[in-house]
Amino acid sequence: MRKSRLSKKTQDKLMEHFVAGTTARCASELIEINRNTAAYYYQRLREIITHHLEQESIEIFDGEIEVDESYFGGTRKGKRGRGAGGKVPVFGLLKRGGRVYTKIIPNASAETLVPIIEQKVIPDSIVYSDCWRGYNALDVSEFKHCRINHSKLFADKHNHINGIENFWNQAKRHLRKFNGVPKESFPLFLKECEWRFNNPNPKAQLAQLKQWVKGILN
Repeated sequence: MRKSRLSKKTQDKLMEHFVAGTTARCASELIEINRNTAAYYYQRLREIITHHLEQESIEIFDGEIEVDESYFGGTRKGKRGRGAGGKVPVFGLLKRGGRVYTKIIPNASAETLVPIIEQKVIPDSIVYSDCWRGYNALDVSEFKHCRINHSKLFADKHNHINGIENFWNQAKRHLRKFNGVPKESFPLFLKECEWRFNNPNPKAQLAQLKQWVKGILN
């Protein structure tokens, strides 16, 4: 950002288009700048967002927490869901009425999922999950564990994981417009989706971005 030759006016316009969800290619045409320049600026914004979210990752969740995994990307047809070929597994925790936290994981085993929950959730909190065996260890943990059987129903009064599933849907809908995200850049796009979900007001998003960019320039 410091070395950018873009004027402040152009940078402000790019940030506005970024917040609006406009692709870098479309933004470059509207602002009349090089497509690669817009793409690079968007990449830097995602890097800034990721940097700040990583600093906030020490936040601990309490109360009612929904947990779930999802799978992103991949081009091979056939197997879907857990273990689907070519897809990136992501784990998410959502505090009801609050924020979401995401983490790319190597697999959805108990050895992977439970330590993340223990690190991010205060003991005695209520943890809601589906019936995936990776959550079995929570039944004998320091959390109160509630499970929803998706083969029978998606919600049983207060017992559901609709919040985290809503986040997955929003994230995939946002990423779909890019017609594929390079695997090496996916962590940045994921954190962008997390940031958008946790800060849903566009004006607040823009103000925060401008503040973060100004902090780099000063």
